[in-house]
Amino acid sequence: MKSYDIVIVGGGPAGTAAALFLKKYGYNIALLDQALFPRDKVCGEFISPAADDIFFDLGVLDSINALNPTRLSGVILSAYENSYLQVDYPDSFDGRTMTSLSVERSKLDNLMINHVRNSDVDLLEGFKVTDFLFDNGNVCGVKGHDAIKTKFSIKGKIIIDAGGRNSISLRQLNLRRESSGRGRIALAAHWEGARDLGGYCHMHISHPGYTGISPVGSNRANVVLTVDRKYLAGDNMEQFFRKTVLGNRLRRRILGVGGPVEKVKGVDSLAYSVKKPKCGGLLLVGDATGFLDPFTGEGIYLSLRSSQLAAGVIKSAFDGSDFSSRQLNTYELIRRKEFFKKNILSKILQCLIYKPSLCNRVVESLASQKELSSVLVGVIGDYMPARKVLCANYALRLLYGILKQRQALLIGGSQSLPN
Repeated sequence: MKSYDIVIVGGGPAGTAAALFLKKYGYNIALLDQALFPRDKVCGEFISPAADDIFFDLGVLDSINALNPTRLSGVILSAYENSYLQVDYPDSFDGRTMTSLSVERSKLDNLMINHVRNSDVDLLEGFKVTDFLFDNGNVCGVKGHDAIKTKFSIKGKIIIDAGGRNSISLRQLNLRRESSGRGRIALAAHWEGARDLGGYCHMHISHPGYTGISPVGSNRANVVLTVDRKYLAGDNMEQFFRKTVLGNRLRRRILGVGGPVEKVKGVDSLAYSVKKPKCGGLLLVGDATGFLDPFTGEGIYLSLRSSQLAAGVIKSAFDGSDFSSRQLNTYELIRRKEFFKKNILSKILQCLIYKPSLCNRVVESLASQKELSSVLVGVIGDYMPARKVLCANYALRLLYGILKQRQALLIGGSQSLPN
């Protein structure tokens, strides 16, 4: 039975980031994924501005920039075809001009897996993990089979589960808790013939859900539609996707001359939370730690950052030769503390976007107060703290703007949408 210091399950951004961070310390690492790369995943392909610093620390930012990815200046938001907001990213605290990356997920994943492949990490593609190995109640390895069904068992002092929403931890240790809200599904496809995107990520809220449009090349965009699953019942997925996306006049102006260039992909049961593992020897990173509906689009950043946090805790565990649940629980405490307020904000926004009247008023208020909208975009971009939005002063100023817009509406003024 082969043995490593660290075994990582999952070759997406979280797993590859963990491998690249930890290899710097000289550990003997194996990374397993059941897929053969390159592979594709449903993703908004819109990466928070704060991810650049992590990509730099990983040593992959130059390679990403060599792909000539689209750089986005900010966000355009519309609500129910009645209100409209365009906002650029504010400068960082140290005066840097901030932009976000928009790059096709298959290209990003392949780039990062190639960096792992060219390192000292043992990359095992086509290796499906089906269960954990245990020693005195603690995880000490994994087992499964490869692409030709040959069984394997691999031991490790630390097992990192980066397997996403279908991770082995969630299935075998029963850690997944479904959201109490409605089941939502994300439908995605690349769309050729997109126009007038202007270097922005477009978020359009309109019945029956919301749509993110992110440019990923010349006249090419990634389009993700998120709706309650009930609206899809009985419909052909391809027809439903195209009909719903083009049912909004702003999206029709951007996308109407083109169409999807691939089969529409779907991801079900978007929102879920995850219970803390009780056993030692195991850490969860990326989407294996839980997932919110993707309106704020920070999934890749959270994957990268969780792996960065995990790497620090794992180094401390090896320094003290302590891989117990008590030692590794430090990671859970650090991660949850860092993301707690951002998660609250994400949940507030999720509630807001399904209340048309209130959503319109909030967007109108933000459009009239550029400082508030800039702060919000900076927080969503993960380089400003969420407390700058989750405070009484921000709420009162937002409410003042709503009341002011309401008064303007009564005397005939309103925020107009582009034609």
